[in-house]
Amino acid sequence: MTTRETQPDLSPGDQKYHLFFESLANRSRMEILSSLKRGPKCVKELAHDLGRERSSVSHALRELLRCNLVFVNKKGRKRVYKLNDDTLEPLLELVDAHERKYCNECVKLLN
Repeated sequence: MTTRETQPDLSPGDQKYHLFFESLANRSRMEILSSLKRGPKCVKELAHDLGRERSSVSHALRELLRCNLVFVNKKGRKRVYKLNDDTLEPLLELVDAHERKYCNECVKLLN
C-alpha cells in the first residue's frame, strides 16, 4: 500500500491522521528528517549523509514534500530541502516529552 491510498474503514477526519503518521512511519523518511534537523541540504548531501542512492532519497523526499513536512528552495540548479519547523519542531518536542515521561523502560530495552 502506498501512502496515497485512503483507508475505507476510517472516517475522513481519521484518514488525515493516517496519511500524516504514515508519512513519518518509514525509516528512510525519518533518517532524512533527522539529517535535516541539522540544517538544510540538497539531495546529494542527504544521500552522502545517509549512505543511500540519490534516487531513493528523492523518492522519500517526494512523500515528505507531499505532506509539507519539508520545504524546497531552488538555488540555481540545486534544490535545497529544509524541515517544516512550524510542524515538526513542536511534534518532535512532544515525542521527546512523551518518551521521557512514559517510555523510560522501552528506551532501556533499546540500549
